[in-house]
Amino acid sequence: MGVKITETILRDAHQSLIATRMPTSEMLPIIDKMDEIGFNAVECWGGATFDSCLRFLHEDPWERLRELKKGFKKTKLQMLFRGQNILGYRPYADDVVEYFVQKSVANGIDIIRIFDCLNDLRNLEACVNAAKKEKGAESQVALSYTLGDSYTLEYWTSKAKAIEEMGADSICIKDMAGLLKPYAATELVKALKETTKLPIELHTHYTSGCASMACLKAVEAGVDIIDTAMSPFALGTSQPATEVMVETFRGTPYDTGLDLKKLEEIADYFRPYRDECLANGLLNPKNMGVDIKTLVYQVPGGMLSNLTSQLAQQHAEDKFYDVLREIPQVRKDLGNPPLVTPSSQIVGTQAVFNVLMGERYKMITKETKDILAGKYGATTDPVNPEVQKKAIGDMEPITYRPADDLKPELDSLRAEIAPYMQQEEDVLSYALFPQVAMDYFKYRDAQQTGIDATKGDTENKAYPV
Repeated sequence: MGVKITETILRDAHQSLIATRMPTSEMLPIIDKMDEIGFNAVECWGGATFDSCLRFLHEDPWERLRELKKGFKKTKLQMLFRGQNILGYRPYADDVVEYFVQKSVANGIDIIRIFDCLNDLRNLEACVNAAKKEKGAESQVALSYTLGDSYTLEYWTSKAKAIEEMGADSICIKDMAGLLKPYAATELVKALKETTKLPIELHTHYTSGCASMACLKAVEAGVDIIDTAMSPFALGTSQPATEVMVETFRGTPYDTGLDLKKLEEIADYFRPYRDECLANGLLNPKNMGVDIKTLVYQVPGGMLSNLTSQLAQQHAEDKFYDVLREIPQVRKDLGNPPLVTPSSQIVGTQAVFNVLMGERYKMITKETKDILAGKYGATTDPVNPEVQKKAIGDMEPITYRPADDLKPELDSLRAEIAPYMQQEEDVLSYALFPQVAMDYFKYRDAQQTGIDATKGDTENKAYPV
């Protein structure tokens, strides 16, 4: 049986290359043809798409999902879900997590890929259990792949066993920074296949230049599914090109069975939009190259662009490489977490402060304090006790599941946005991004009543017009 392909152009590919700015209107005209290809799934929702829809694109992310579901009649739709953080940047109460899963499936999601930035599986339990309750929903638990002395094959296989016992339907190796080298992929996939009967999927990024080779070796080692992106939005900080991987395996025992001519039609559709993004600066050519420093600093592509943006706002672009050199130290101080949302932003922002202040931890962000206080979960390695003391004083860090401290939120959230609610899903949008969602609701109301939405309460707060 050949390797299966999950297509990422409608989510991670454009998230990685053009900051998640592809509007729904660019997606809908081609999804009939995409539906005929025979992909294992199309990743089209979750991650940063939800925030970007509301904040930048004047769109309701729930309506995007419903529109995509109308077009994809044969193909499963997949989303990325940040465990207890859902699609936001803090832990949410279990009632919000469970309701978000319920509404995601009801609106069209078939596969929920769930990860935690610390690989603390306790932060995934509520989501996996919620998915089990939804008919037809599949839960895939992702291992956030990273490097370090503690991240041994035994570490990964023990996690895989626990994921299988948790009741997940499959496992994903989530290599968000392109750190998985080809022969390491062979070892890891073989070890996981010997450990669990669950299907194994590989998600990697091209940032370091290793991704296609890693996919090749992973497939030869028995991986069941690989994530790829149509060529106009492949490579760089995105995934390997779908067409290339399909042709790589053609005529081998791993043949995907996908039709290259049909794939070419899809690529031809997206190519003009890519050219437009290049012309208007949305697609930065720097994101298309190979950055071998990825293997040194372990920084995902999305994190690189965030750092660039933060430094530009402070007129400190010349400090970019100083920040890159600071990141491994901050990461070590915080217990060597994998660098993936939101830990990547937390480590990166703290590194920026350390460099700009000229002194480590002179200013400590709330999120850094929360990691050191155990509020994001258990880190793989112990945190730096001196930094922890400086950040939280004599406070005792928590060791239990952080969400156990969170009281149900939905009822109070409904009350807060009652005047603006037009659908049940609105309460979830508000839960994740209160100010951004409220700005969008006001924009939506203004549009519906014919008021100029660029004035009044919404005046350029979230929507550059």
